Amino acid sequence: MSRPPASPGTPPRTEQTNGDVPGADAPGATVWLTGLPSAGKTTIARTAAAELRSAGRRVHILDGDELRAHLTADLGFSRADREANVRRVGFVAELLASHGVTVLVPVIAPYADARAAVRARHEAAGTPYVEVHVATPVEVCAVRDVKGLYARQAAGEISGLTGVDDPYEPPAAPDLRIPAHEQSKAESARALVALLREKGLA
Repeated sequence: MSRPPASPGTPPRTEQTNGDVPGADAPGATVWLTGLPSAGKTTIARTAAAELRSAGRRVHILDGDELRAHLTADLGFSRADREANVRRVGFVAELLASHGVTVLVPVIAPYADARAAVRARHEAAGTPYVEVHVATPVEVCAVRDVKGLYARQAAGEISGLTGVDDPYEPPAAPDLRIPAHEQSKAESARALVALLREKGLA
């Protein structure tokens, strides 16, 4: 059935494509935000995601708590289990990114070799990978204590808290280091989005 002609004075119908939105056709990528508990990783990821979506990007956040509840519920917090957790999350992130999604991963990933393995997987698949260090010091994180973990560790209720009585190996050369304790969440998110645009990923 043919479409009836437009009424006089009615502008022609147009359909917006991704090509009409700057950055919408950029390739997918994994953006891994590593840092201590309460460093601000998830807050920055959510703020950046909103800006990227407003620019037409398909974005997904892989939340660490949700993944622990559903994808890696069988894993504990030994070094081997933490590394297995990072590998599984990295697999899911690469899969999504390879299909054009910008995947934000605000997951601690405390060990450098596990993070390197995730990067290597992405490089082998030809999928862009960006490592962001949310470099909030442990003293600031302990005051924020969003989930009450630092208080519980200090009270002897839990052990193995990353950055306190379990190791955290900061990235030596991340693609971006964000001093989240020295600037607003909006400024931190803008720095992340600016890097992605600079790399042609947003």
